[in-house]
Amino acid sequence: MTLAATAAHLATGPTTEAAAGTHGFLSPTGVEIAFLLVGLVTFGAALVTVTTRQLVHAALWLVVTLGGLAVEYLLLTAEFIAWVQVLIYVGSVVVLLLFGLMLTRAPIGRSPDADSGNRWAALTVAVAAAAALVWVVVDAFRTTWIDLDGPAAGSTEATGASLFQNWVLPFEALSVLLLAALVGAIVLSRKAKAETATRAGQDTGRDTEGAR
Repeated sequence: MTLAATAAHLATGPTTEAAAGTHGFLSPTGVEIAFLLVGLVTFGAALVTVTTRQLVHAALWLVVTLGGLAVEYLLLTAEFIAWVQVLIYVGSVVVLLLFGLMLTRAPIGRSPDADSGNRWAALTVAVAAAAALVWVVVDAFRTTWIDLDGPAAGSTEATGASLFQNWVLPFEALSVLLLAALVGAIVLSRKAKAETATRAGQDTGRDTEGAR
């Protein structure tokens, strides 16, 4: 290392370290602030999804929740996962849910049947599952850091290679889940139509006997 290079390193090194040292918990970056705000909105939408008594409103708030998760993935530089979130969950799962609501003629307004009365049990299970998930994620990625200056970890190439090499079975299970939801909606719709036709035939027969 030459004398000029050493002098340049000494001149820029402490400044860089001081600039890096100023960033901490009390001085978040714009990305961290946006991540926190989007997370709060997503959490609020999830709460409304599970507490509302209107099924259609629950499906629409679910769109907001899943869309918020996609934005969080974008902020984490996982572009491929973010667009998969939009295409599969927002564009497929929610659409299938809305089709199921329409085909089964679910009530549009408030539905007392949507409340099972087990709110505290459901809340306990949800809190326990969330705590377990947070503990597992924190324990698994405690010392893992993303190098923003290095190659993109969430690129299509890297994610596709990991998905089709290590996560083929969950990927195929998701496609089976979507197919099962569609078949279930069709079966429920056919049962509802058959019951309606049977009741209409019985009413017609009663009216004919009454006329005689």
